[in-house]
Amino acid sequence: MSDVDRIRLFDHLSKTLGDSPALDAMRRVPRERFVPEHLGNQAYQNTALAIGHGQTISQPQMVAAASIALDLHGDEHVLEVGAGSGYQAAVLSAMLPRGSVVAVERIPALVAMARRNLSAAGFSDVTVLEAGSILGAPDCAPFDAILVSASAPAVPETLLAQLKPGGRIVLPVGTRERQTLTRVWVNPDGRVREELGPCTYVPLLGEEAWPEGS
Repeated sequence: MSDVDRIRLFDHLSKTLGDSPALDAMRRVPRERFVPEHLGNQAYQNTALAIGHGQTISQPQMVAAASIALDLHGDEHVLEVGAGSGYQAAVLSAMLPRGSVVAVERIPALVAMARRNLSAAGFSDVTVLEAGSILGAPDCAPFDAILVSASAPAVPETLLAQLKPGGRIVLPVGTRERQTLTRVWVNPDGRVREELGPCTYVPLLGEEAWPEGS
């Protein structure tokens, strides 16, 4: 890991996205703990990195953008769908000193990886669950905010139903090749949808997402 890379990365993120609680949280999370050991020297490059099983740890700029879009204030109950290696969940935990994070992951080996990485980095308060037959974590709902770290062709109604009134979901929506980071607020008088910018994520698989093997 290069200190120069770390300084350069956060300087770039601050200039392009502005200072925010999300960037402050990312500075406190050791990203090198969440990438495979042989990629440790690339931990602070502004790129997605493979973590095995066809999955990636997201590009730092997208982690920051998605975290900012959640508009967190520090006391919310938050769900992440697609825990991967646990990095995004750690960033959310660092943003929520009075809140809580539940992260779900469909690949058992990555569930174990995320738990191990989070514990080693000092974020053992994050609850990592293996994904069940229903998208999300309905037994832990309702949530103030949901972040989906994988792309879907549309916003899943099952996840919208797990939000509190006034809650919001942030996820990439589009084709398997190209998506738009999207935020939907669920208000008592209706939903407000916002498109926040282009992005590219691995696909969310299963019901209300992309079929496995497609």
